[in-house]
Amino acid sequence: MTKMAVLISGRGTNMVALAQRCFSGDLKARISFVASDKKDALGIKKAREMGFETIILPYNEGRARAEGHLNENILSQSVEWIVLAGFMRILSSDFVSKYRDKIVNIHPSLLPAFPGTSAIKDAFEYGVKVTGVTVHLVDELMDHGPILSQREVRVEDSDTLESLEGKIHKAEHDLYWRTLRELFSGRYRKKGRRMIIEGPY
Repeated sequence: MTKMAVLISGRGTNMVALAQRCFSGDLKARISFVASDKKDALGIKKAREMGFETIILPYNEGRARAEGHLNENILSQSVEWIVLAGFMRILSSDFVSKYRDKIVNIHPSLLPAFPGTSAIKDAFEYGVKVTGVTVHLVDELMDHGPILSQREVRVEDSDTLESLEGKIHKAEHDLYWRTLRELFSGRYRKKGRRMIIEGPY
């Protein structure tokens, strides 16, 4: 069974959604540990309640120390995939290079539109009629790596920022596990920047 580490910074809603799919068997993977850059992150409390090992990354001692601690746990637990689920730190080029094409992120917009930490608010204020969610591999640039999947979310005239956030999160919780299922099964083939799905699941 595929072993993954999930990295969070906040409420951990995507982590919980992935865990539930692992428990149900929809996603044939196991969460080896949940790591966060914040010791008081709500997601860490949720992870402990769900029975997962949790790790606090010591970013107060510098990025190199934090990533070194993360790397030690990845190696000691034979983690195969690093899954970012609301992790708000930029991983170093050295770390990304070490785990090339093994780090996955979910972003709340249709990249390359609205990269960064306030994507939902930026899209809403810009007045777009369609935004969405992107799952992508992580490279050395922010919100830039090869795209695995996307899902559109319509912005209705009646939407508020809060209602749009709810719709985005609902799309994230469904799209992420489905994309990881295909990724972990080896169905993706890289062709330049394009990620192509081959064969039936």
